[in-house]
Amino acid sequence: MTHPGGAWAIAFLLLGCQASTRRPTFAPLPEASSVEVRLEVPQATRLFAEGLRGDSFPVRKVEERDGYLETEWFAFPGWQPVKGRLLGPPWDKVRAWIDPGRPQHSVITVEVAYRLFADPSRDPRELERHVGETHTVRGRAIAVMQRLVERYGGDTASAASPAKPPAPVRPDTTRRDTTGAGG
Repeated sequence: MTHPGGAWAIAFLLLGCQASTRRPTFAPLPEASSVEVRLEVPQATRLFAEGLRGDSFPVRKVEERDGYLETEWFAFPGWQPVKGRLLGPPWDKVRAWIDPGRPQHSVITVEVAYRLFADPSRDPRELERHVGETHTVRGRAIAVMQRLVERYGGDTASAASPAKPPAPVRPDTTRRDTTGAGG
C-alpha cells in the first residue's frame, strides 16, 4: 500500500528540478570580451539589446531577468538572418551573458561565433569558434558595450581584449617523504 501523500511528494520533487533560467547550458567561448557597467542585470540586458538593435544586429532573444541575449545567425555584411547550412565566418551569431558584478554593477560578456564545419555526430556548439580580434562584427559589438560604459559608468579595460585564460594547472611539485623519516 502506498502512502496517499507520496504522489504529491514526487510531484513537488519533480517541480523543484525544473530549470529556472532560460540561459543556455554552455558558457561563453574563452575569447569572449567583457565589460562592467553600473546597471542592474535586467536593465543592462535590455539596454545592451537595444544598443545592438540600434546598430543593425538581428537580436532574436532577450531574457532580461536571466541576463542573456542572442542574435539570429546572420550574414555580414548585410545583417540579414540566414537559415540552412551555417558554415564559415560570413555567418555570425552574437551571444551575451550579463552577470551580477560589484554591488549595483553587471558584467556583460559577449561572444561572436561562427561554425567552421558541419559534423552531424557532434553537438553544434562544439563546432563554434570565436571570430578574430579584428572582425568587424566583434568590433561593433564591443563599441556597443563601450557606449554603455561611457553612459552609465563602469570598466572598459577588458572590452578590447578577451579575458585572460586561467594559468595552466601544473602537477604537484612538492616531494613527499616516502621513507617515513620525515615528520
